[in-house]
Amino acid sequence: MTSANTHIPRQLRLGTILQGAAGNMSAWRHPDALADSSINFEYVRGLAQKAEQAKLDFVFIADGLYINEKSIPHFLNRFEPLTLLSALATSTRHIGLVGTLSTSYSEPFTTARQFASLDHISGGRAGWNVVTSPLEGSAKNFTRDSHPEHALRYRIADEFLDVVKGLWDSWEDDAFPRNKESGAFFDAKKLHTLTHKGEFFSVQGPLNIGRSKQGRPIVFQAGASDDGKKLAAKHADAIFTHHASLAEAQAFYQDVKQQLEENGRSRDALHIFQGVSVIIGDDAADVERQYWQTAQLVSITDALNYLGRYFDHHDFSQHPLDAPFPDIGDIGKNSFRSTTDEIKRNAREKGQTLREVALEAATPRPVFSGTPEQVADGLQQWFDAYAADGFIISGGTPLSFTHFADRVVPILQSRGIFRRDYPGTTLRDSFDLPWPLNRFTQ
Repeated sequence: MTSANTHIPRQLRLGTILQGAAGNMSAWRHPDALADSSINFEYVRGLAQKAEQAKLDFVFIADGLYINEKSIPHFLNRFEPLTLLSALATSTRHIGLVGTLSTSYSEPFTTARQFASLDHISGGRAGWNVVTSPLEGSAKNFTRDSHPEHALRYRIADEFLDVVKGLWDSWEDDAFPRNKESGAFFDAKKLHTLTHKGEFFSVQGPLNIGRSKQGRPIVFQAGASDDGKKLAAKHADAIFTHHASLAEAQAFYQDVKQQLEENGRSRDALHIFQGVSVIIGDDAADVERQYWQTAQLVSITDALNYLGRYFDHHDFSQHPLDAPFPDIGDIGKNSFRSTTDEIKRNAREKGQTLREVALEAATPRPVFSGTPEQVADGLQQWFDAYAADGFIISGGTPLSFTHFADRVVPILQSRGIFRRDYPGTTLRDSFDLPWPLNRFTQ
């Protein structure tokens, strides 16, 4: 029996992003990579099962809605997230399944139904990563005249989330007795119609699928802008962000946690995940060798194209490569705002040339690299310093995640900050989040 005085330490949470051959935009050329890894289901399934063996909380699928000939190879030919996650649900048993879907180019009813279905198929392991779609070209694929500006996208997302969460409450938890003797398939008193009429959406409801094993899917929000943080503090169970330094990550962490309290929510009601790349080696020389083996695969032309994606596909080839990073004004303001602001700020502060900025963007140095112990030390330092509640791991090379699962996770487990087994069967169990109350019965 556990003593009442036994202290259970705060637990680190881990996920991994599945995005083709890990490392950089040209990692598909790496000798250890599968060139078709973005569209190879057996490969993706193997990574998901590896993550589950390591007891990670979830796998994460990013997405986008617009490409052109300058897009990185992974974006040109990849699976749609919900389709892929539904397939992975049949090949895994405990790991969470988180996928990206845009509130700017989707409908609330369809979104609610899709993620509720994934939640049932997986036994309560679904998560929705809410994005507003940064690329202006997305409008061209959805019969739109223009892409909504940044603030408007987040107003749409706020109402969109209200509607989806209301639809997920269409049925109470025990609304389907399915009594063969009485003939009562459902209890009409436990069915609730949303009847939403708002600024952007008019949705009657109810949803034609009931609540799942975890009540409703976990809601992620991706982004670090002020609007993004505000949306997350109101609606999300988790936030996916990225910061290059401990101090920046700590400031972000405290800001979001404070906003949670201002929204009447507990500081523990939302988990903050820092997205980090890793390279694990036997020593510093081994790490450096692995980094450059991947970095040298990217040409300067490809690097400029990659950088341009963040800035509304701006053509950086028109600027001198070895001159200071050009002043391009507000280009990118309506796309990846927090990212473009960071790129311009770093270039200015470091006095970087366009060549340096492009190559660094294409193959950024991993946030954590070194021996397994050094990587574990770095993760624990950020965790203990309240810069993150957890991390979404991406590989700095095509083999880095396997090295992480095999060599770093056991160290974190031995230190008592990462579990050795799943605490339950749902993603909500893994996140230690309370059962979501139905809005119609409170």
